[in-house]
Amino acid sequence: MIERIHLAIIREVELQGSLTAAAEKLFLTQSALSHSIKKLEQQLGTDIWLREGRRLRLTQSGQYLLAVANRLLPQLSLAEERLRQFAQGERGTLRIGMECHPCYQWLLKVVSPYLADWPDVDVDVKQKFQFGGIGALFGYEIDMLVTPDPLYKPGLIFQPVFDYEQVLVVNHQHPLAKSAYVVPEQLSNETLITYPVEIDRLDIYNQFLQPAGISPHVHKPIETTDIMLQMVASGRGVAALPRWLVEEYQSRFDVTPVQLGKQGIAKQIYLGIRETDEQIDYVQAFIRLAQGGKSLSSL
Repeated sequence: MIERIHLAIIREVELQGSLTAAAEKLFLTQSALSHSIKKLEQQLGTDIWLREGRRLRLTQSGQYLLAVANRLLPQLSLAEERLRQFAQGERGTLRIGMECHPCYQWLLKVVSPYLADWPDVDVDVKQKFQFGGIGALFGYEIDMLVTPDPLYKPGLIFQPVFDYEQVLVVNHQHPLAKSAYVVPEQLSNETLITYPVEIDRLDIYNQFLQPAGISPHVHKPIETTDIMLQMVASGRGVAALPRWLVEEYQSRFDVTPVQLGKQGIAKQIYLGIRETDEQIDYVQAFIRLAQGGKSLSSL
């Protein structure tokens, strides 16, 4: 009863703001578009739009169908594109979303040999998902998510690819620079610099400060690693970053990594994919390469 064209019409009218503009976008006449929706309304027994003067407003039924259209149409387009690629002997594009901001440099080292091994596959890295990409996986906006914090939901698979240690980063002249490790109380008077992530997803909070009931004097979110480390090197605060990243930047910035707590904070980076993509050969090849590549400490 509900056909793809119905969903396309509903979404396009919402995007374009009028039946006329939507009809032009879909290469239909306005009368054909109106007739198609009117017939669907009769079959469903409910209105999809209500007219308010010259404006159309979606009913509750229309809002539901719009949500269905926004979810299904990208999946159908992706399915058609992949089938076209298979028919023509192509592999397509592996779209990777980044939820781990400092992992971009590691990813580049994996992508280089991967592209050499898979000449018919393109890689597109989308950093706009660096702080929240699970929805992008479900919405088929990306095919793989790089994340240190997997959310195990039905339909998704997460594969661990490497281990690392989260550390405190301080200036060489900082009183904590020569400490074997720091305890939460020592950060109560510090300005703590982090990426702009929700506090409950920051390891230094949920695995170090909050269990001890401690908060830093000031919490300052900064988006870029270079600026973050420049602030630390200038004595403007301390930060929490992976040890491998700090060691890589030490030739450029006057900073030192210090262990967080007596036991340290051990972490892993995961690659998340949809279960339906698990058997795709070029997806599996990327995961194997990431798991078997250089450790981060050697980068």
